Amino acid sequence: MIDFSHPDIRDCVERALEEDIGPGDITTQACVSAERMARGRFVAREQQVVAGTELLPIIYQIRGGVEALEIEKLSGACAAHGQTIATVRGRARTLLECERVALNFLQHLGGIATMARRYVDAVAGTGCRVLDTRKTTPGLRRLEKMAAAAGGVMNHRMGLYDAILIKNNHIAAAGGVGQAMANAQAARLPIEIEVRTRAELEEAIEAGATHLLLDNLTPEEAAEQIRWIAGRAKVELSGGITLENVRAYAGTGADYVSSGAITHSAPAVDISFRLELD
Repeated sequence: MIDFSHPDIRDCVERALEEDIGPGDITTQACVSAERMARGRFVAREQQVVAGTELLPIIYQIRGGVEALEIEKLSGACAAHGQTIATVRGRARTLLECERVALNFLQHLGGIATMARRYVDAVAGTGCRVLDTRKTTPGLRRLEKMAAAAGGVMNHRMGLYDAILIKNNHIAAAGGVGQAMANAQAARLPIEIEVRTRAELEEAIEAGATHLLLDNLTPEEAAEQIRWIAGRAKVELSGGITLENVRAYAGTGADYVSSGAITHSAPAVDISFRLELD
């Protein structure tokens, strides 16, 4: 799971608050006295996997004015319709001005976690693991990958800096599969390589590849290639993998399947914030 003390997380929250509140919430300032105290509840309005409630202490700490915060559902927990996710008590102005930022995070991240859980459930019993991708919202990758992990998905590399994934354009630029592998091995990092043909597959294994990426195959084509590989390398399948077909791909004998839809196409879950006077 993600480290919520990471400076990138606080920076993301600070930017979100500044974007929404700016120099001040003029509606709240005009309507609500500075002394007014209130309570608020975040309530699930549909079945969902919760993600991002650990951001609430950061949001309210940055704005100030909150006396009590209780998180009832941590990231990864399930919430049924009508269940309370978190409660907060403090200055009414603070609760109102932070409402949309808090909901934006909880709804978006909860949507990713819920989608991730659906993928994981769809491949249950196959022995295949679901991976996320780098197809994330700019500036939100760390949080979106946290949400995917909360849903049970295995995080792939965080960025271009923490693992080597040689794709077809890298192979073309390096001068071939064997040359790309030889060049990459000097970095002494985990290496995964995309192969498109039987010849490239054999060349990659000959060069020492232990993790192969097969892209844009049908389940039947993938199963045939995996039989040919015969356990000589781990296999990841990607390209066109959806919630509807992921089990067919997982059943090919692949070790991993990856889907960008988990982060780039997950609909937000429905959560409401209900405020009451103290």
